[in-house]
Amino acid sequence: MSHSATVAAWRGRERALRARGVHVSLLAASRWHAGGVEVSLATSAGDEATAVRTRGRHPALFVFDPRPIWRALGEQWDVIDIHEEPFALATAEVLLLRALRRNRAPVVLYTAQNIPKRYPVPFRWLERVALRTARGISACNAEAARIVSAKGFAGRARVIPLGIDADEFSPASASSAPLEEDDGSFVAGFVGRLVPEKGIDVLLRAAAAAPGMRVRIAGAGPLAADVPGRAAELGIAGRVELVGAVPPEQVADFYRGIDVLAIPSQATPSWTEQFGRVAVEAMATGVPVVSSDAGALPDVVGGAGIVVPEGDAAALATALAYAAGPRRTELVAAGFARAASCTWDAVASDYLDLYEAVIHRPGDPGPEHRASPGLEIVVVAYGAPDLLRRALAPVAGFPVTVVDNSSLPEIADLCAELGVRYLDPGRNGGFGTGVNVALADRLVPHGDVLLLNPDAVIAPADIARVQSGLHATPGIASAGPVQVDEAGHPARVDWPFPSPAGAWAEAMGLARLRRADRYVIGSVLMLNGAAIDHVGWFDESFFLYAEETDWAYRAKLLGWRHTVTADAKAEHAGAGTSTDATRREVHFHAGQERFYRKHFGALGWTMTRFAVWAGATVRGILLPGDRGRAAWRRAALYARGPLKVERRRYPEASERR
Repeated sequence: MSHSATVAAWRGRERALRARGVHVSLLAASRWHAGGVEVSLATSAGDEATAVRTRGRHPALFVFDPRPIWRALGEQWDVIDIHEEPFALATAEVLLLRALRRNRAPVVLYTAQNIPKRYPVPFRWLERVALRTARGISACNAEAARIVSAKGFAGRARVIPLGIDADEFSPASASSAPLEEDDGSFVAGFVGRLVPEKGIDVLLRAAAAAPGMRVRIAGAGPLAADVPGRAAELGIAGRVELVGAVPPEQVADFYRGIDVLAIPSQATPSWTEQFGRVAVEAMATGVPVVSSDAGALPDVVGGAGIVVPEGDAAALATALAYAAGPRRTELVAAGFARAASCTWDAVASDYLDLYEAVIHRPGDPGPEHRASPGLEIVVVAYGAPDLLRRALAPVAGFPVTVVDNSSLPEIADLCAELGVRYLDPGRNGGFGTGVNVALADRLVPHGDVLLLNPDAVIAPADIARVQSGLHATPGIASAGPVQVDEAGHPARVDWPFPSPAGAWAEAMGLARLRRADRYVIGSVLMLNGAAIDHVGWFDESFFLYAEETDWAYRAKLLGWRHTVTADAKAEHAGAGTSTDATRREVHFHAGQERFYRKHFGALGWTMTRFAVWAGATVRGILLPGDRGRAAWRRAALYARGPLKVERRRYPEASERR
């Protein structure tokens, strides 16, 4: 479902997916305003779409006629792609209809919003529900992907560019040849809305600073009437041509008639560039691009064009002259390469990978696609080189990375001796941050990852069994072996996910009756490479404890499961690298508070805190000796607040970043 798919040129994704054999049913607005012009849906063979009437014109405030959507949701689909923002009314409408239809197909959303905004009620609530419902999100820029993750999306939003038609936007003959006019003159073009934030005045001032520059402006908007007067004021009226709005089918010809494209946009508190499709179109046509650094433009233009500070007319003038002259050949070649990643075929490939991820169907290439998935081992160490040696000795034949949060020379020497990779992050950022250091530079890209505590030992044969169990059935995100302590006593490795209801059940002595989904602790834990790609990395706001709980819970929200491999065994000393039990207890419960606040909000944490305090108080009264004293300590900790205690006693845990 997409209101923007009313424009035929923007249905290239669907056409490319169909060409790959994917059955696509597209519902699009029957009429929509695009670029200031009302467009009616028109389809043809191979470009089918169902017209849906809409109410409202704002992209976030319109709704669809529910009847065609209701009928479509009565069918079975692998994926429901709602190509609308999470906070949009249309998104909420489709999700409500999906719930009423009891359609359980996973949902994919789209976002371009790269300015952090706190929306008013009810849009803030609608956005949160949408982000918690989504199994996948495509973002057209990296900042938008970061924002939806910060707002509660459980996984890793995929950055997928907006697409272009490679056949339509192709170079004219000899367009990539360097400019050869004796007088050094060149034509700088502009395509877009004529509004202040698009930087029209900056471009005119740049032309005034560059006598050889002529400007050709394509577009319509409030400033159209002001451009001639401003050009005359700057003394460049004879070098500025205002051609008006260009029909979509003539845009490529406009690019072919200029030497360089200027995108001098200027961000405002409520708007910035979210992609810059004109940049990619121009690159595909063989035209160099110079842009400001507003919004997502550096991501699109950087490395393939020239980026200058927004509002800097002098820098823009210099860059345009360089792009049209000395650097033209270089930039045209780089532009072709960038544009190739934005063709509709490339975009369709990215979306197909996303769809396969949300339904946990292995793609190609991918760890589940291969008969023998790759594997690497990650150990986050903190001191205790003797324990680390014991952990590494059986697994040194695997690709192993040791992230040393203690920065000890002894650990570095041990890794060199055993032939495993050593990484020193230069600080103790905690377990999750240490894992991310290794994930940022994987030895086996897209392979499975075994997280191994330095106080744990597992044999290669047991590792193979865990990996076999991880891939025994589709949709398993993590697997761990059964564990014993140094004396051979079994240790519990799977636990129900924390929840306010679970905290109250435990406080009332009813914990054994819980039937919640479960996760596996991270002391010896193998992560599915496909799940890492879908869920993303560990949340670095956690310091010690609950990092793997958070990752596993996010995986659960995305439809993954967790399992214990019963025929594999590991030995775990338990807190072998720490001797301070009080500190461990504070960090553990601070991690719990972070988890509850993140996933259940302030109210959920308040309910949990009171439940734990009440249960601990009752146990403190009833239990004798050490058990009673431990209960009183916990009650006191929760009365003060674990995070508050952690910040006061161990500030490095909160200030490490």
